Amino acid sequence: MGHVLVYFKQHVVSAANKIKYMRKRVVSVIGGHICNNEVEQIAHKLGKKLAKVVDILICGGLSGTMNAVSKGFKSENGLTIGIIPSYNKNDANPYIDIVIPTGLGLARNVLVVKSADVVVALPGEAGTLSEIAYCLQFGIPVISLNSWDIPGVINVKTVDAAVRKVNEILGNVKLKTQNAKLQLKNSKPLNF
Repeated sequence: MGHVLVYFKQHVVSAANKIKYMRKRVVSVIGGHICNNEVEQIAHKLGKKLAKVVDILICGGLSGTMNAVSKGFKSENGLTIGIIPSYNKNDANPYIDIVIPTGLGLARNVLVVKSADVVVALPGEAGTLSEIAYCLQFGIPVISLNSWDIPGVINVKTVDAAVRKVNEILGNVKLKTQNAKLQLKNSKPLNF
């Protein structure tokens, strides 16, 4: 009987440690630094909804789509990271928690996508296209929400469909982790 309890205790502690040290789920959202009101509203809504399924939002940290998605994510108490092309931290939009000033110009686009587990692309121009190309080259899942229609990209038409796809790709890790932490918190201590 004692062996069973020790075995059980080791597995409970092991599961708790895995949850404790689990890597954060990161999404990058890419899109134009200039966008119309419709895309701005979509980006804001996307940010709000992504905050419920991922831990960290990364973007280029500037204006347009990047500003709107950061604002939405931040409104739900999410952590935002802006990887900006200049050396000046003040260039970042006001909704960025952590500014990474690269001084790399557009070459920073590779960092924006390589930092993510999954990327969501909103409408944009050549910079957005380059980020999508990096995703395809590096095998990073990229979801196009009314953006470029390119082979290898997952095309969706709505914010809800994009968030569902992100959740599917990440395997609901954040939600599972939250539920497991809650279960551990509410469980009774084992007496050995």
